[in-house]
Amino acid sequence: MFPLDVALGAAGGPERVTEVVTTASGREERNTRRADSRRRWDAGYGVKSLRALHEVLAFFEERRGRLHGFRWRDPTDPSSGAPDAAPTPFDQRIGTGDGTTRAFQLVKTYGSHFAPYVRTIAKPVAGSVRVAVGGVVMAEGTAFSCDPASGRVTFAEGHVPPAGATITAGFRFDVPVRFDTDFLEINLTHFAAGEIPRIPIIEIHP
Repeated sequence: MFPLDVALGAAGGPERVTEVVTTASGREERNTRRADSRRRWDAGYGVKSLRALHEVLAFFEERRGRLHGFRWRDPTDPSSGAPDAAPTPFDQRIGTGDGTTRAFQLVKTYGSHFAPYVRTIAKPVAGSVRVAVGGVVMAEGTAFSCDPASGRVTFAEGHVPPAGATITAGFRFDVPVRFDTDFLEINLTHFAAGEIPRIPIIEIHP
């Protein structure tokens, strides 16, 4: 996990790739080359002390720059509901039972009218996932389990959601990311502090 105190000071957000072609008449044709958004941040803004600088330096070296991915806590979007609210089992719809299917992927839906965007959640925070089937709260460890490395909710034998039952979930989650550079420029001109002007972070799609 990337240092949380540094991540809280990061700047960034979702990015999409849209091609816009303007015809001779002035009309536009728009197309997207990517179905999903991809998030990126600059964590350099979050380095406020020499301690934080050395913590990031050690983390960067351990990940070998861009080579290894890691978890990132997005302070603006860390859970299934509002950022300042505890997750509830009814936050997000993740599927409908058919009487046989046992595994369902955690997702988060953005928007509800024009064209809702369904985002796959692959890195839930262990122990934070709450699930309900048909409005009835299920017990983790007894009725279901959730893999924190994939975001897959699996129901135990005897607890498979019946046909037509709505399956909902609430959770906190991290974003799978990597450094988007193999070079950290460290500046020690600030007294007793120092800075790393740019620490680019980019999302890895599961």
